[in-house]
Amino acid sequence: MRLLHTMLRVGNLEESLKFYCDVLGMHLLRQKDYPGGEFTLAFIGYGDESDHTVIELTYNWGVEKYELGNAYGHIALGVDDIYATCETIKNRGGKVVREPGPMKHGSTVIAFVEDPDGYKIELIQLGTQGSTKKPESQNQLLSH
Repeated sequence: MRLLHTMLRVGNLEESLKFYCDVLGMHLLRQKDYPGGEFTLAFIGYGDESDHTVIELTYNWGVEKYELGNAYGHIALGVDDIYATCETIKNRGGKVVREPGPMKHGSTVIAFVEDPDGYKIELIQLGTQGSTKKPESQNQLLSH
């Protein structure tokens, strides 16, 4: 088995695509309208779906806002230089809601950004979280 994608419902697809692609450096992999169901699916990520986990953005036509509730946590992205990444995100119009620094009660260096719908994205400084294996493509949002 392999984790394929995580789905997020969004209130404004174009605004969300701009954030994930222009601010975080992901790529729109595919998008399709489903007129019979009145929704659009857009799949985004840092690599092809055949070998990367991606995010599915679901836009239900006419729904502009969702209650996020308190069960959802966040998506996490590993980065090589969390300080430079946060500056890049700010310069691209993104919202950093927790500046980089060690997590409470630990040494992992983290930061949080927020997408247009209020979903949180955690940035983790690679090499500080206890994992010895780094992903193949480590800091793609800075290279976009």
